[in-house]
Amino acid sequence: MIRAYSELSRLKRKITGRYFIILFFLIMNLEFVFAQSLPLGSVVLEDYYLRKQLNGELDSTISFTVRPSFPFLIETKNRRAVDTLLDSGKQIYGSASGKSKILILPFSWQQRYNGHPSYSRNDGAMIPAKGYQSLVSVGFFAKAGPISVQIRPEYVFAGNGTFREYRSHLGSADLPVRFGKDPYSRLSWGQSSVRLNFDPVSIGLSNENLWWGPGKQNSILMSNTAPGFKHLTLNTSRPVRTPIGSIEAQIIAGRLEGSGYTDGLSDDWRYLSGLVLSYQPRWVPGLFLGLTRSFQTYSEDMDDSFGDYLPFFQAFQKINTKEDAKRRDQLTAVFARWLLTKSRAEVYFEYGLNDHSYNTRDFLMSPEHSRAYTLGISKLIPYKGRKDEYIHLGIELTHMEQSIDRILRDAGEWYTHSQVLHGYTNRGEVLGAGIGPGGNFQSVNISWVKGLKQIGLQFERYEHNGDLASASGYGPWIDFSAAAVGNWDYKKFIFNAKLQAIESVNYQWLSGPFGSANKNAFHVNGEVGVMYRF
Repeated sequence: MIRAYSELSRLKRKITGRYFIILFFLIMNLEFVFAQSLPLGSVVLEDYYLRKQLNGELDSTISFTVRPSFPFLIETKNRRAVDTLLDSGKQIYGSASGKSKILILPFSWQQRYNGHPSYSRNDGAMIPAKGYQSLVSVGFFAKAGPISVQIRPEYVFAGNGTFREYRSHLGSADLPVRFGKDPYSRLSWGQSSVRLNFDPVSIGLSNENLWWGPGKQNSILMSNTAPGFKHLTLNTSRPVRTPIGSIEAQIIAGRLEGSGYTDGLSDDWRYLSGLVLSYQPRWVPGLFLGLTRSFQTYSEDMDDSFGDYLPFFQAFQKINTKEDAKRRDQLTAVFARWLLTKSRAEVYFEYGLNDHSYNTRDFLMSPEHSRAYTLGISKLIPYKGRKDEYIHLGIELTHMEQSIDRILRDAGEWYTHSQVLHGYTNRGEVLGAGIGPGGNFQSVNISWVKGLKQIGLQFERYEHNGDLASASGYGPWIDFSAAAVGNWDYKKFIFNAKLQAIESVNYQWLSGPFGSANKNAFHVNGEVGVMYRF
């Protein structure tokens, strides 16, 4: 443990000492910004902003593919219409010049009951557990000149009820089926950060969850399925306009931890470095093109070289990297989002590679090797001509199971690695798509929406780790589910609720042929939450 902390301290000194001074002098002439972030997990507000953009009411140069967002910097055609939402904290102090402020952030309380213990996607500090679970968050934001401090801790409690465990973990990574045998509780820094802000650049230390890419249900490289992790960040706080278009970007250097519930894994922490870049061509309004890339390695395998701290500037081909020699795992993805405001719609996709090609010829001969992809569409349909009322339709599919190419060359399960045995995880949950290694997912959402209010239905088909099913010889484990969802605001309160019925066919791969008798299971999951804006 002592060695781990000394290594992290050395990492911070190296990055901040060598590069921060240069960056500081480059941006000293820029304008200060008010950089309170909208934490991931604020589902009602995030969806609201996205719908406003589809409807042409928000700045169309914001990609929403590099999150958390900074709502105070979002531009609208009618600023007053959303001021009460953008101002998501109550000011208890403010200087006459406006350069110093202190806000109380909203209080959030999410509660859940899981009949199906493996359902835990895009919920941050919550864990996959059966029974009752609760997540509480509140905090404050303070700003003085270019310095901002956001303290928003999270406390999670899970009853962690018993159920029949057929496997100790799912796949070949640090993904425990159950987080111990006792009730689970943890207090963390949650969505907290300390930043130095200069428009349009922000640099700081953060524990916030991140989301990269255009997906709504799944993101291949970075989502909020796992708890937030400590990381240094250098990011844009709004789109940077250039002669060729707008750019958003983020570079991180962070620390990943193990769950402690998977046997046979070391106690060493992992260093994660990552990059996301989103570009909107000036000549094609509404089109966003992006790239994400990440590397992770055990801290004991690092040295003091620049390439170890920021390896994503290296070539993509294995022939030009030290991935195997360094016990280093790399992932990458490209994405696109096309916003069609005249049609009140968007289409998007993301395409990722789990195992990089050896060289260019290898990629051209087998481009589908180790691929995963997400496709989606979202559209608003005016409802009976009523003002601000719409039918919202969302369709998304994600495929992470290996292609037929595995017959000739096995690419391994997504988020797993033969040398980085924890896989692409933090505290026992994947950093990327919540459906996990080898998962396949299709969803259809249809709902009535008006402002923050939403009432709708959600239908899903979720195949758990198709790669494991193929390798084991058992039939696939597939969940079919239907859910009623609702959001409602009343004065300073925002409520959300969800009731989901799940039919698990061949639960935990227990049968041979698909759909064998007495191998299915029925579960009910429920959620209810409230946010209070002081």
